[in-house]
Amino acid sequence: MELESQWWKGQLAGDIYQALRYKELKLPSYKGQSPQLNLRRYFADLIAIVSNRYRLCPTARHLAVYLLDLFMDRYDITVQQLHMVALSCLLLASKFEEREDRVPKLDTLNSLGCMSSMNLVLTKQGLLHLELLLLETFQWNLYLPTAAHFIEYYLSIAVTEADLHDGWPMTCLEKTVLYMTKYTDYFLEVSLQDHVFLRFAPSLVAAACVAASRIVLRLSPSWPPRLQRLTAYSWDSIVPCVEKMLIAHDSDVKEANKQKCQQPGQMGYLNSCQTTSIIPPQYLHQANIQYPQQPALAPGHCPTTYMSHNSTLPGPGAPPHSHTQAISTALDGKVNNPSIAYQVNMHYPCAAPCFER
Repeated sequence: MELESQWWKGQLAGDIYQALRYKELKLPSYKGQSPQLNLRRYFADLIAIVSNRYRLCPTARHLAVYLLDLFMDRYDITVQQLHMVALSCLLLASKFEEREDRVPKLDTLNSLGCMSSMNLVLTKQGLLHLELLLLETFQWNLYLPTAAHFIEYYLSIAVTEADLHDGWPMTCLEKTVLYMTKYTDYFLEVSLQDHVFLRFAPSLVAAACVAASRIVLRLSPSWPPRLQRLTAYSWDSIVPCVEKMLIAHDSDVKEANKQKCQQPGQMGYLNSCQTTSIIPPQYLHQANIQYPQQPALAPGHCPTTYMSHNSTLPGPGAPPHSHTQAISTALDGKVNNPSIAYQVNMHYPCAAPCFER
């Protein structure tokens, strides 16, 4: 999508945002009826790893996964073909979102481990055929907004000096903004892991990423009036999506703490793993709540990096835990449950602030 660099800071930011909101109303329908839906998580991870390796922008990664979702929803193809389609979606998305010099080259894609392990080679003619098939499927329209297209606009006012941390004024706005950015990036990646988030509008998913980050960082109010006005979403409208993100985050935090507790020589940390600060369930349903003072988690706790640049994936039919290298701590907890839907009726029980006030 040809948008100027940092458009959310320019004079046309409001107009561009409204154009994106209008365009998302016309997004293709997604039914979640692919016979290979159980493989979706694997190919979403594959796209994320390759995009991180070539340092592609988040909008290219999210658009690639969205193109793959729409294509899988319409076609029943083999696993080998899905590898080719996934990489073609990434190439097509990067050509649309990135500068030409940043688009991955064909020979480098063929050198990927997933291609060699499956004895696959993507030729120029084959790539051209797949790209034409994809473009015809989407009627030559790649102007498809994703949550990544909205997030920077929302982040521009996601944190201000008027916000409170644990009920107290913030002492370092810059540090809070930094962690807000990291957490929204994390929740954006969470939204890629399950097709259930395709039920929500991309702008709502982006808003939920900001709200979930504010809850995890214990900023109050959770959903201030300025964000309601900017996003045009009320607290009640984003709660279902926020719940799914926080449940996924809670699972990731517990898995990370479990792995740290199992490391030898970590007996001193074991006790701290058993005492996590709790947000009462009703806090999730009150946008203007002022959080009480709570103990922080173990020192040094931060959101885990979504992907390692050098990570590799096992084949879709590989046995559990057959990774040659763990994708990330956040993914290991759910790697054997592709595309599993989070329970909507659960409440977020665990707070994980990663900085001291």
